[in-house]
Amino acid sequence: MRHPGETTAGDRYPTVDEVAAAARALTLRRPDLCRVRTVGTSRAGEPLLLLSVGHGRRNVLVVAGPHANEMVGGATALRLARWVAADPALREGADASWHFLLCADPDGARLNEAVPDGRFTMLGHYRHFFRPRAAEQPEWLPDDGSLAGALPETRALIAVIDELRPVLQCSLHGIDVGGSFIQVTRAIPRLAERIAKSAAEFDIPLEAGSSDAFHWPSPGPGVYVMPPPGGPREDASNSTWTYAHRYGGVTAIAEVPMWACDRAGDTSPHPAADEALRAAGVALRRTSDHVGGLIGELRPYLPGDGGPLLRAAREIVAVGPRLAADWDPALRTASAPPLPAMTRARVSSVEIYAQRLPLRAAAMLLRLARGVEPSQAPAAAVRECLERLVAEWCRAYETAHRARWVPVRHQTEQHARVVLAAFELLPG
Repeated sequence: MRHPGETTAGDRYPTVDEVAAAARALTLRRPDLCRVRTVGTSRAGEPLLLLSVGHGRRNVLVVAGPHANEMVGGATALRLARWVAADPALREGADASWHFLLCADPDGARLNEAVPDGRFTMLGHYRHFFRPRAAEQPEWLPDDGSLAGALPETRALIAVIDELRPVLQCSLHGIDVGGSFIQVTRAIPRLAERIAKSAAEFDIPLEAGSSDAFHWPSPGPGVYVMPPPGGPREDASNSTWTYAHRYGGVTAIAEVPMWACDRAGDTSPHPAADEALRAAGVALRRTSDHVGGLIGELRPYLPGDGGPLLRAAREIVAVGPRLAADWDPALRTASAPPLPAMTRARVSSVEIYAQRLPLRAAAMLLRLARGVEPSQAPAAAVRECLERLVAEWCRAYETAHRARWVPVRHQTEQHARVVLAAFELLPG
């Protein structure tokens, strides 16, 4: 019997190379509409490819793969490109050209491609997990907002925004456990009802309590409006999301889950919110400390600075306890903004974070431990510990949130429909 969280054969995410090949094949079939060009080069020398469809004056920019572990974006970009190529209403009818950055971080994406076909389980995902620390993600500029120290991927994306001046920029993201939602930098009327109808068709809950957006306006379940740059509770001023504002554009960050959690859409009051939040805070601090200790034990056996995996794991271990202070009643200060009414969805979002973060750190540390010589007995012991830990935490994560796999085709279709809804309902 197949595991309930396991994919069927063929139900998988396309690789970086497969996305590029499919984009080039589309240009061969429709050379009148489509073209592919290189707009930059990654840190490891990978080409950053832009697929363009249509010749209208209004530009839409779709960015796939900004987070290396969120693999649905390439499939969504291809689905949208084919949709736009087949529907003149999305091109000539809207005087629009669509541009797809096929993968914003191909170096990182390749580190997540090792999951075999037909065996995509929670454990399989995390045994091959990589997500770079914030400073090594392409949608973030340096703290001073300048391009001088920005990643080459970031500079390429900024150059594309400067060239296209998009009326809409869509960033394609994908969480591991939760519901479907969209964050927009400016309100788009009637968006909530459009994405709700689509999500219901695929039995994907709408994320009604994202802890990323506790203090943001929400015109409906699954839609959050990001505060303006420089405003309270806003931390995206130095992002490529708000950079597009200088040209009057709107950015939409579209999320779709790999595994659905029905509690993500439950807006009923939580019966014991403070107790649950306190327990999540205690658990996050304890597990972060545990992984931090394992980092200390493994570090002497790692070459150089440990590379991007160790940098990312260390950042998670450091940020976890600080994040807990935002919602743990035992840690919150009197000056902190009051929490909104704690629904089951909001508490569930916090509980998911509390399990997700240390699991990510442990998973990346395990990848490092696998590369250490077996003759190093202390390192081998750490590896054995991490193997057990990642397996146990994956089971606990999946069980606690009753996570159910969303087929890749459904993730992709919901993702694409969210982007189209944002475009079709865009004011002006």
